[in-house]
Amino acid sequence: MQQTTGYDQQVAVSGRVNAQSAARIRGSLHAAVRSGSGPLIIEMSGVESLDAVGLGVLMGTHRLAAELKRTIVLRGCPPRITRLLRAIRLHRVLQLDDSTATAA
Repeated sequence: MQQTTGYDQQVAVSGRVNAQSAARIRGSLHAAVRSGSGPLIIEMSGVESLDAVGLGVLMGTHRLAAELKRTIVLRGCPPRITRLLRAIRLHRVLQLDDSTATAA
């Protein structure tokens, strides 16, 4: 799930990010934030769905990263996830890297 490429640390998240998977994903993301420095790239291209609990996991990870003077970057969000983040204005808080986003 985690790899380091150059100076960037990357974690891939896939499947459904919901109440059932939240504890596992939160643990992986928080461990990644604590174990490195600089930006943490969260590869989202494999995410099928994201519910309110999943959004909470991302926000909690963002808060932890900020406390540790790190940033998180969501890369490759599927179009429906990007639309959700924009609709609820979280694109203003979470950094999105749209350069690898898939077509709608």
